[in-house]
Amino acid sequence: MRRRTFLSLLSVTPWLVTARHTSFAVSDEPLNYDVVVYGGTAGGAVAAIAAAQEGLKTALLEPRDHIGGMVSGGLGRTDHANKTVIGGMSREFFLRAGKHYGEPISWFFEPSVAEQIYRDWLAEAKVEVLFRHRVETVHKTGRRIQNIRMDNGRVFTARVFMDCSYEGDLLPRAGITYTWGRESQDVYGESLAGRIAHSPQHQFLFPLSPYDENGNLLPLVYSGDPGRPGEGDKKVQAYNFRLCLTNRKSNQVPFPRPPGYDPRRFALLARYLREAERRGMTLGMKQMMIVSPMPNQKTDINNSGPISTDYIGGSWNYPEADYATREKIWNEHVHYVQGFLYFLANDPAVPDRLRNEINEWGLAKDEFTDTNHWPHQLYVREARRMIGENVMVQADLQTHRTKSDSIGMGSYNSDSHHVQRIPTPEGTVVNEGDMQVPVRPYEISYSAMTPKAEECENLLVPVCFSASHVAYSSLRMEPQYMIFGHAAGLAAAQAIHSHVPVQQIDIPKLQEKLRAQNAVLNLRDAEENAKNPQ
Repeated sequence: MRRRTFLSLLSVTPWLVTARHTSFAVSDEPLNYDVVVYGGTAGGAVAAIAAAQEGLKTALLEPRDHIGGMVSGGLGRTDHANKTVIGGMSREFFLRAGKHYGEPISWFFEPSVAEQIYRDWLAEAKVEVLFRHRVETVHKTGRRIQNIRMDNGRVFTARVFMDCSYEGDLLPRAGITYTWGRESQDVYGESLAGRIAHSPQHQFLFPLSPYDENGNLLPLVYSGDPGRPGEGDKKVQAYNFRLCLTNRKSNQVPFPRPPGYDPRRFALLARYLREAERRGMTLGMKQMMIVSPMPNQKTDINNSGPISTDYIGGSWNYPEADYATREKIWNEHVHYVQGFLYFLANDPAVPDRLRNEINEWGLAKDEFTDTNHWPHQLYVREARRMIGENVMVQADLQTHRTKSDSIGMGSYNSDSHHVQRIPTPEGTVVNEGDMQVPVRPYEISYSAMTPKAEECENLLVPVCFSASHVAYSSLRMEPQYMIFGHAAGLAAAQAIHSHVPVQQIDIPKLQEKLRAQNAVLNLRDAEENAKNPQ
């Protein structure tokens, strides 16, 4: 045995993420499993459970300290759209949440409850869960991944690997083709692709100058080339934190003042609030953010309006950044969101009634107790996306909605948050990139989570799957990640037992197994699900 010291991934202090050095005893011998799942997101947890329930020795490797990704990271307001298309193990999560609250099914829940559900479920399935394991290298022989090495020195072998991280960190290390950002309209013939000519939602309610008295752009406004409508770019939709607040005073922690806080950063917001007052507009908390009630007087807070919890432009470098740079970007998001709340709660530029309303709330003291009540997961809405044999695109959501290899269904809007905040030629400011286009229920292709056969034959990608930005904007919802994960676990078992690449499994056999486990693969299944009063 020997000991190696490694830079463990990130623990959250009251206002920022800091690196922490830890020593582990590391054996020279690899750790051997049937299935290794990288990333303890909701999709990763379900994938690992599904594989283990098929009798496979399964490990779930999580780079940080928590299980459930955004589902346990503050996103308690489930983005479900048509509930009848959510079946299988994805629906089982919500049934388990209902059992906790004494209800048939619960679509809204507290972060700590969500994480406990996943931890209990993983324990029931006898999945080995290892925290603070961050991938460093992937070793392949031909088309097969032989092992992956963590930055703590540990090496894991498996017959099938899964990348269930939000970032898709196995993809480049395994030589898998991928992309990020927005395709242009002509790449896949998508009318919604590329820079958007006009995004009507979450805009300024009146013309507002983004310039100071010297003609310089105010903070939070992009000064570079915004691109032209329909053009692609490498800009990524905004990230934020989904905040669990409470108005129960006995369970509150005050909004922290982030280090280096400077109210001048929010000069555009101050100008917006002043002009709204001058125009006789009453802007309350619900005009500044979405306030979704959760059990026990808690909330899921999300972005709403022209300047809110989304750190527009702050996410662009995240997908391709190394771990140290990602840490800085993560911290920048912490600082931004905490600064936004602190500004609203304390700055004299904020109208008294809005400031007083904000101060009725605070961070929930009994949530995120090991990260100083701040969410332990940055909302990485989109990072890398694999380019596999089959790329799901706009047409798959609108006109070609059935799939012979369906593993589940989606129904949420094509929903992308703003990408950039830019000045206009007329001297005002607008946000660009928000996309909210309704879709009808559509089927999800199994091949969306398989790499090109010539690139890898024993990797499944249930989170950073193969889709355009437009299609991913609908498919990226947490119930769908769990739907992908359920199918991935069963597919891994079949590939292992049949000794075939993941691209060559028996799809009808997979579908039969999924249906036996209450999955919803098409509208007929959804109609049966609709008969369930839950």
